[in-house]
Amino acid sequence: MEQGEVKKYLKQDHKAEIDAAAERLAGVIKPTPLIKSDYYSTDYGCDIYLKPENLQVTGSFKLRGAYNKIATLAKEELRRGVVSASAGNHAQGVALSAELWGTKATIVMPGITPLLKVEATKAYGAEVVLYGDVYDESFEKALELAKQKGKTFIHPFDDYQVVCGQGTLAKEILEELPDADEIICPIGGGGLIAGLLLYAKAVSPKTKIVGVIPEGSPAMKHSLEKGKVRREQSIYTCAEGVAVKQPGDLTFAVIKQYLDELVTVSERDIMENILLMMEKHKLVAEAAGVLPLAAARKRARADRKLVCVISGGNIDTVTISSVINQGMISRGRIMCFSVELPDKAGQLVAVASLLAREGANVIELDHDQFKALDRYSNRVVLEVTVETNGPAHIDRVLKALAAENFPVKRIY
Repeated sequence: MEQGEVKKYLKQDHKAEIDAAAERLAGVIKPTPLIKSDYYSTDYGCDIYLKPENLQVTGSFKLRGAYNKIATLAKEELRRGVVSASAGNHAQGVALSAELWGTKATIVMPGITPLLKVEATKAYGAEVVLYGDVYDESFEKALELAKQKGKTFIHPFDDYQVVCGQGTLAKEILEELPDADEIICPIGGGGLIAGLLLYAKAVSPKTKIVGVIPEGSPAMKHSLEKGKVRREQSIYTCAEGVAVKQPGDLTFAVIKQYLDELVTVSERDIMENILLMMEKHKLVAEAAGVLPLAAARKRARADRKLVCVISGGNIDTVTISSVINQGMISRGRIMCFSVELPDKAGQLVAVASLLAREGANVIELDHDQFKALDRYSNRVVLEVTVETNGPAHIDRVLKALAAENFPVKRIY
């Protein structure tokens, strides 16, 4: 976006524009009332609220911005159709919005996009083009298609009407919880948090807006450090919804001016909180959606009210399986170790009996003579995966094995 356009949009009456967006969205989006989390509130020592946009139509907040943008198009623009690029959630928002407005949508998605998101986008009647390995490559292709076919490009984040649509989230949060101390929000390209900032700073300046990024997707962090939009050469994170190499010009300008704090979280933090959302709230959230929960631990202070925006829940079953396993490992719920034993009767039973006494439930066991360090040593390697009850339980099991002179090597 040209800097002249950025300056023009920054001068708009943001509250009025977001109020208008909320009127357009009435009856289109689902209400997502705040959920007070007893688990996180107790664990973090303050009041934690969830804004569950994973329960939204299309499974994420993205419908808000996409619909608001398409609702402002002229009849001729609707007749020609729209094009967009997305890692998945914006794609579904554009596809459904286009269907509701009777226009044709073409969506370019990275080749790595989970099948769940591709099929969901097609189900709303959109044409899907798989191109590139990351969003940015899909973005360039979508611009090319829009120019070739004379269609309107719907930017996932760097568009004022898209940003205003996302800003309706802040309106809902602050109307329901006007004394919120902080709203914590994921950052990819910056559209969601820019919308939150524009509304919250106009209505409730005392409410801090905190952005969260994964360690492996630092584009916004590096851009803020440099004071200008910066492009990353590579990114690596399980949170594909925020895997963006370069922030938007408009969104960066808003964030640079208004953002209160930026927090970085690890991949381990992300996976743990996907698992915790399932266990404690029976809610499915995608990796990008739990970034605020991972960050809230760092922001928690007694007597404060923190709202975590759970931005989406579109996660495929294969990823869920992997994340659950990684989350259980990181929380000490699963442990794998190997031990080299004399190749004689009774050794396997001795290890199994010890694990039973310590309450470690065996999930998988591999007793393999050919894994011994020395094939002619008359020893055998035993690999065991057990279900445990946390780091303290793991330490107890390992100490018990050492006390019985079993030379253990922890694998994970």
